[in-house]
Amino acid sequence: MIASTLSSARRQAERRSRQVKSILANEGHRGITDRARTVVADWMRPKGIVWQVKTGDVIAADLSQPFTPIIPKVAPGESITVNWVTGPAGPGSGGHTTCYRIIRYLDRLGYTNRIYFYDLHRADRKYYEDVAREHYGLTNQISDMGDTIADAHAVVATGWPTAYPVFNARCTGKRFYFVQDFEPYFEPVGAQSVLAENTYKMGFHAITAGQWLAKKLKSDYGMEGDYFPFGCDTTRYKRDPGSKRSGVAFYARAGTPRRGVELGLLALEIFAKRQPQIDIHLYGEKLADVPFRAINHGLVSPQQLNTIYNKCFAGLTLSLTNLSLVPYEMLAAGCIPVMNDAEHNRMVMQSDHVRYAETTPHALASALEKIVVDPDYDCLSRKAADSIVSASWDDAGAAVDTAFRRALCVDRDAVR
Repeated sequence: MIASTLSSARRQAERRSRQVKSILANEGHRGITDRARTVVADWMRPKGIVWQVKTGDVIAADLSQPFTPIIPKVAPGESITVNWVTGPAGPGSGGHTTCYRIIRYLDRLGYTNRIYFYDLHRADRKYYEDVAREHYGLTNQISDMGDTIADAHAVVATGWPTAYPVFNARCTGKRFYFVQDFEPYFEPVGAQSVLAENTYKMGFHAITAGQWLAKKLKSDYGMEGDYFPFGCDTTRYKRDPGSKRSGVAFYARAGTPRRGVELGLLALEIFAKRQPQIDIHLYGEKLADVPFRAINHGLVSPQQLNTIYNKCFAGLTLSLTNLSLVPYEMLAAGCIPVMNDAEHNRMVMQSDHVRYAETTPHALASALEKIVVDPDYDCLSRKAADSIVSASWDDAGAAVDTAFRRALCVDRDAVR
């Protein structure tokens, strides 16, 4: 028995020794370090689910017995009152940026918008309230989502965890769901992806970012709704006709799997071998050990990003779920987007100036290469920028205003 145990231990030791030698020969000491970090991370990672929603809210939400709220009529001259339930956000959250832009637009129309933070982690509300005001420009009432929230004409969930407290709330107001992406795709198939999907069965009225989500929620879940078009801040993103272009850009934020960062890096590795003279600009976060020459900008401001776009012939932007704002911003700067060819991208990004490619590294690399060698690039760039001049966020806000009015049966003169 002892001899057998020692023999097994010796074989394992020899196996590990050979493995270490192979890693050192092929990847160097960094390969050993990376694997050690992975082992430590696996050891430290929680063994159960890290919940994004309070389990008590899930248990309380019996979808077979939905609460039917009173929906107050909006009297002529009365302000439409909307409760928005969101998670607190630090600076730079794309989803919060879009949501808060819409809220600011509705403020200007005379709506009374209230913000309720739904937070599992007992974060400091004062800090996140200051962020909402200083970085996102909100001037509204901001409160914590407690056991009760005030009566309103409308109550809006803004992400799947917030849908549960909105479903459970007993205040007045028609229930809405501000949907910016198909969130069950954010999680591996499991309990939380199912919980996210279940929120589309709560009977809310959807207001979605782009047409694809509205179509999907209607066809898959029978969910009624409206959609708003994507906008672009053309005061920040614009073409500089005097800029010298010498590169391509890529939003490389590995913490956002739906943006296909690893796939994009493979495409850029192929592209870099074909066009080694072209600069590759990475932004979003600092990436270590990129296997090609790159300018690694990390997190940048909109002003810095516009400068990057104006240095680039093209930008690689991948969306494996709903579209991001990136292709609109690239177009505004005259930087031609290369995107993965998919229904959800084509349906929302209806532009002749986008270059679609199969979702393979070689196809994406080839699409980038065609742009940088195009002899008529200047004309292409100018037409791309001109096409986006009218893409205002006011159009998105107006569409949301119309959606609220239609669902609440409100005439235009009803808001002050």
